[in-house]
Amino acid sequence: MFSMFVSNTPVWVWPLLLGLLVLGLRQTLTQQMGWMRVTALPLALVGLSLYGTLTVALAYPTALLLWAVVALSAAALVLRHPLPAGAHYDLARQRFTVPGSAVPLALMMGIFFTKYAVGATQALAPALLQSPLAATAIAGMYGLCSGVLLGRSLRLWKLAAHTDAQWHHHTPTSRVNA
Repeated sequence: MFSMFVSNTPVWVWPLLLGLLVLGLRQTLTQQMGWMRVTALPLALVGLSLYGTLTVALAYPTALLLWAVVALSAAALVLRHPLPAGAHYDLARQRFTVPGSAVPLALMMGIFFTKYAVGATQALAPALLQSPLAATAIAGMYGLCSGVLLGRSLRLWKLAAHTDAQWHHHTPTSRVNA
């Protein structure tokens, strides 16, 4: 059964999986990141999960609403937790120091394998996806992964804003140039 899935998988899926694995494994190491990296990957994955939700939830608008509610709730919960020790924003260089974590890898794989499972089901037994239960389960999974990714980025944006505000608050007026 497994070999049937693998042999019928489009070739482009494997480089995508490899790329996501490399990106995710890099996230397990402490890194210096600019704004683009902190923002682009999470937004791309949120877009991919929203697209995945739309492909199965068009007949069930409540599933799309569930995606949004789960994503926003997960992002809000992540925002309530402090950043890990070692997270830092260098205002002068506009670079983030982000401690390594396996969470981004797990979220990327969650989105990838949800999309893979949906694609395989569409190919082998499309009727299984034609139910409100399937649509809401898929939307919930995509929403959870998206929300956590978005919340992690928002925490870094919040750190940068806080760092900027502290710097401006503590800067003597003699050093401020208009």
